[in-house]
Order: sequence, then structure tokens, then C-alpha cells
Amino acid sequence: MSSYSQQLKRKLEVARGKTEPDLILENVRILNVYTEEIEWGSLVISKGKIVAINPEREWTGGEKFDGQGLYALPGLIDAHLHIEPTLLTPEALSSLTVPQGTTVLFADFMEIANVAGRKGIEALLAGCSDLPCRIYMQVPSRVPTAPGLETTGGQLGAEEVEQLLKDDRAISLGELDPAKILNASPEHLEKIGHARRQGKIINGHAIGLDWNDLNTYAAAGIGDDHECVEFDELKNRLRLGMTVMIREGSTERNLEELIKGVIREGIRAEHLIFCTDDKHPHEIKEEGHINYNVNRAIALGMDPVKAIKMATLNSARHFRLDHSLGSLAPGRYADIILVENLEKIDPVFVFCGGELVVGKGEMLKKNPINHYPHFLYNSVKIPPDLGPYSFKIPAENCSGRVRVIDIYPDQIINKEGEARLTVVEGYLKPDPAEDVLTLAVVERYGKQGNVGLGFVRGFGLKQGALAISVAHDHHNVVVVGGNEEDMDMAVKEVGRMGGGMAAVADAAILQTLPLPLGGLMSDRPAPEVLEGIRQMNETAKSMGCFLPAPFMTLSFISLPTVPQLGITDLGLIEVKTQKIISPVLD
Repeated sequence: MSSYSQQLKRKLEVARGKTEPDLILENVRILNVYTEEIEWGSLVISKGKIVAINPEREWTGGEKFDGQGLYALPGLIDAHLHIEPTLLTPEALSSLTVPQGTTVLFADFMEIANVAGRKGIEALLAGCSDLPCRIYMQVPSRVPTAPGLETTGGQLGAEEVEQLLKDDRAISLGELDPAKILNASPEHLEKIGHARRQGKIINGHAIGLDWNDLNTYAAAGIGDDHECVEFDELKNRLRLGMTVMIREGSTERNLEELIKGVIREGIRAEHLIFCTDDKHPHEIKEEGHINYNVNRAIALGMDPVKAIKMATLNSARHFRLDHSLGSLAPGRYADIILVENLEKIDPVFVFCGGELVVGKGEMLKKNPINHYPHFLYNSVKIPPDLGPYSFKIPAENCSGRVRVIDIYPDQIINKEGEARLTVVEGYLKPDPAEDVLTLAVVERYGKQGNVGLGFVRGFGLKQGALAISVAHDHHNVVVVGGNEEDMDMAVKEVGRMGGGMAAVADAAILQTLPLPLGGLMSDRPAPEVLEGIRQMNETAKSMGCFLPAPFMTLSFISLPTVPQLGITDLGLIEVKTQKIISPVLD
């Protein structure tokens, strides 16, 4: 008899009362997400899985846990996130998300893949083992995101993607932006074929599409989208059979607009799920994780049970994992959260695989940071000839009229604007008084040494410069500032740290936060990183920046796939046409 058969036999023996269980969770009000009923009772657990609910028999042995009349819910699921932009390792991140009731993360590792390719993914996956939660992989589909328009450290071709999809932890092909589909990129169509043949979901990134293009996008078999900002966008995706991930991250605050529309128009919730996509750790700590999405939806008027289903069963069903996740039913993992009421999901106890990992809101299982491989360190190589002159934009006889990336505080989308700048000694001079700053991306992989230049409006900086080596999705160093000297110093300080954040003003380094793992993550525990982020944000505020998450905004502004403009080390990108354009208008 195989080991699987032996394990299954033992579970059946426990369910039939012939063998003692490992744990009986007693005296709880069980939420059945299938029938939407709540019933007093108990859950019988063996080898990390639920084997019986309210059995009409008693066991003489097995550990018993008194649930104190609390509500028992399935562990919450984040349907799509990137671990790396939290700036934490998986071990450190779990110390924040698990106490909030998130026991399952569906993670797209595209950030580390763009820095270090497949071996980078494997190094990060190694840190996902033996955690008090489950992490599944959405295999990165676009490494690089914009071929020919950016420099990256790693690449994933169709063959590598096919191999990664065969990993037991792989549940989907990661997000594909519209350009790959609408332009029928042979490489990306091949990746879709690999996913379909292996029965895996294909994740979407359907930003900025009209109805006709959305039809084409859906025809490729794209199963979901997390880029809805307006309610009509959500409705159109549902009309075409796509599942909508309602996102609430640090710079992508979409939930309120979408949930209000869902309630107003009585939209059925079966194909609605929750994700964070990108959320900074201090916000996870202060406001919550997926439980925040659930609580906010409830506060806006959604039925609590339906909101909980969106964060549990709906996600598991969409990713074809409902035989293992998303409910409190026999055969499912014993990932259970106990809460005092259903109107505000604030876990008192959390179980993962039947093991108590959170007690009275505090982590009981500690997970020290792994020793990550040497190649992830010292990966940021600033061009040796970089200097203040690298950040000057020639006027070339123009009148000073320039393109500007206009940003919005709570979204990652931007608009193309215009500004008129002064020309000084043949170069365009940024205007902090009018909030028009120089924006630059510096290649950090020791390859071409490119510096892409443009202008941005919306940071509010009155002095100095801010730089960070987390710049989606290429992860070169992105810097914003009002003068070239401070921008140069900020970028070089990021390089000196081997990656991180830096704030500089008047030729003085004001604050730094090292991110040495691939230039993306800290190798320190979550509390230290939280304090570091707080200090960086406070410093940016003291420099005049009014954005709530300035470094998160800075890290997204370079995306060459989010309308209307992006910027890479090769220059300013017009997203719709995927072409490099000049920041100078005339």
C-alpha cells in the first residue's frame, strides 16, 4: 500500500471512530460557507486535515481545544500578491499576515524572477517551507515585462515556465498584460498553451481595455483580473466570464468603489474574490490584510457571510483548490480562524494544518529568517560613470514644454500631462515650486549603464531626492528629485547598501533602509523593517512629500504596462503603443 493510501486509510479510521484524532476543536460556532449556515459543534482533525464535523460519537483520546463559543471560519486567502514589494522575506511576512487570519497566499514571484531568474524564484520558495501558512506559486509569465524596453537581471522563457508549472506548488500562470495578448506574442501564447495543457488558471492584468480589446483578451483564456478601478470595469469582466479580484493594496485602493457598485446593483458574488497585490507591511500591521478587505466590505453593507466566502471558498474554487482549501469540511486542510463576531474579522486564534499558530492575536510559532544564497546579495551595480550630469535633460532648442507623468495618490494608473519648464544653459530645469520633478531610472545590473529620464508631478517634494531599488517590474533604481546632485547621491547610496531606499537633501543622506536581498527585500524581522519604513515615510514627509506611501508610489511609477506612461532605464514609455518617446514636446 502506498504512503498516500496508508494516510488516507488512517483518516478514514479516525472519521469512523476506530483511531484517535490528533485534535478536536470543541464548542465553536461553525460557519458553513456552502450552505451559509452557522451551527454549534466541533471539528475533528487528523494529520492536518478535517476528518469530521459534529460526529455522533466520542473519542477517548486526542487533544481537545475549547473554542469558547467563538465563530470558526476557514482561513482567509489572498488570491494574488507579490511578496517582494512588502520588502519582507516570506518568513517575516507570515508573522504579519497570519495573525490577521490569512493562512493562504497565492504569490506571483515575478519580482525576484526579473532580478535573478528561475534560481531567484527557487531561493524564495525555499523560504516558504515550514511556515505557519501556505504559499502557492503563480508562475511568472512576463520576465521581462516589456522585452526590448527595459533591462532586467533575469528572464523566463517558455520552456522554463513550463517546468515551473509542473511544480506541485504552482497553481496558475501569473498575470499577463494586454500587450502580450493583443499583439499575439508567440512566446506568451506558448506559455498560455503550457498552462492550459496542465489545467492551470491564467491570471490577467487587464488594465485600460475597451470592450473590443477585452473580448480579445478573454478569448485567450484569461481567467481573472485584479486591475478594476471603476465599477463598470468589474461588470464588463463578469459579463465575459472572468473572475474579478477586488484589490486593496497600498497604492491601489479599489475596494470601496467596486463593493459599493456590487451592493448597489445586487451583483452576485460567486465570481468575486479578494487580493492585496502589493501592500506595505506597516499597513498590514495597522489596518489588516485580507481581513481588512472583508471588514471594509461588511462596513459598506455587504452580508458578512458573503464577504467571508469571497475571501475563502470563492478563491479556492477559482483556482481549483476547493478540494483542499476554502471551507471547513472533511478532507480540507484544518486552516481555521476563531473570531468573536462576523461583523469584524479580528482573529483570536489561528490554526494552520491543525496546529495552533496564533493565540489571542499573538504569533506562537516563530520563524527565523532563512540564510539566503550569496547571489541575492550585492546584486545592485550602479554604473561607475554615473554623476549629476546623468540626470540632466537637454532642451535641444525647445521652448521648455515637456511631457509629465501625473500620478494619483491611491492608484497606480497615471495620466500624461504637460508642463513648461525653464531652460538653463541648454538643459531643462525641474520646478519643485510647481511640483514638477525630474524622474530617472538607473540600470543596476552592470550591463549597459543606461539612465532613462522624464518628469513627474504629484510627489510634492520641496527639496532633495528619494530613491529605491524596487521598481516594477525591471527593478532598476528609480529616483525622483528637484536637483541632480541629490539624485546622484541618493542612487549611489542605494548602490552602496546593495539595494534599498534613500532620502537625500542638501547633499546630506537623511535616512536609509537597506534591502540587500535582490535589492528588493530586507533580511531583518518584520518589526525592524516596519520601523525603517516609518522613518523613511516621515523623512519624505519632512521634505514636503504629501503621498501616504511615497516609496510604494515611486516603485510603481516605472511600470511600462500601466497607462498612460511608464519609465525604464531605456527612457519614457508610452504604454498603449509600447514605444519609447521623448519627454520633450517641442
